[in-house]
Amino acid sequence: MSAQPTISSEPVHVGGPYWEELSVGDRYVEFPAMTLTEGHAALHQSIVGDRLRLALDATLSDKVAGRRLAHPMLVCDVSIGQSTLPTQRVIGNLFYRRLMLRRLPAIGDTLTSTTEIVALKRNTIKEGRKPTGLAVLHIVTTDQQDRAILDYWRCAMLPISDVDASQPHADDLDRFPADLPADALQATLDGIDLGVYRSEVPGTHFADLDAPTTWALDGGDSVTAAPELVRLSLNLAKAHSDPGSHHSGQRLVYGGHTIGVAASHLTKVLPNLVTIIGWHHCNHLGPVFEGDVLRSTVHLEGTEALPGGGGLVTLRVEVSAQRSDGALDGVLDWRLVGAMA
Repeated sequence: MSAQPTISSEPVHVGGPYWEELSVGDRYVEFPAMTLTEGHAALHQSIVGDRLRLALDATLSDKVAGRRLAHPMLVCDVSIGQSTLPTQRVIGNLFYRRLMLRRLPAIGDTLTSTTEIVALKRNTIKEGRKPTGLAVLHIVTTDQQDRAILDYWRCAMLPISDVDASQPHADDLDRFPADLPADALQATLDGIDLGVYRSEVPGTHFADLDAPTTWALDGGDSVTAAPELVRLSLNLAKAHSDPGSHHSGQRLVYGGHTIGVAASHLTKVLPNLVTIIGWHHCNHLGPVFEGDVLRSTVHLEGTEALPGGGGLVTLRVEVSAQRSDGALDGVLDWRLVGAMA
């Protein structure tokens, strides 16, 4: 009888770095690329309620864009998921800054992301709390032709395992701008025929809007299928799948899930929103848990007419989560730019 192979009694633990194991300049490029499919689009729509016409109506999308556009929130979720190698131990995401869609991807496009650590800041230790630090990541997403798709910063809070071994980083996190580059916004709409959209779709368009306007959406949305969206986007953050990984003892709903529901609320208010071009900022004000009911108020802050008709709209969405005990807590402050025909 042949000898049985010896199995090591010391397993190698796989779970992502702690905060003190990160260094400014670290780059992560090995995450799997992902080809957007009709299946991804359908599952994403069923979870967060995507309502953009160009993502739902292939015939309209072909007339307006010459291709079947993917929903921008699906694109963002895939990109964010691809950035989670260094943040698998995340406690929570604090903010996104200057998320810019450089091009509107289509179903069938393949997305690849590069993530770089650009700033680190150790938090002050609070009594009764485990030590933590903040990491700002710069994420760049491209397609199969190496065309720029997304470019943004994300800030994650991570645990510190060894306070004595960690460095007292104190980088200035306020240096990351919260305003989109005005000269680049129109370029995202290259190849999008807003005139065709306007003629094909009845109802309210850019010329009918007056800023400022505020809408309070009547009715909320229950957060369901949270782990399914995490798996769809390949997100590795353990807090979103393992309740034991978060101090609350509950699974923390992935922030993009909350943003996706907010986007669906936005298109209930503006059903003819053509697309989302970018986010000035998106701040997570508090945690969201499965079963919470999300309620939104939408503000139209400004408009900018485009030379060929239609225009850009600056919007702010404030989202609150109604808990099982009836409490209503602010959870999201999202300021973005969209296009109207």
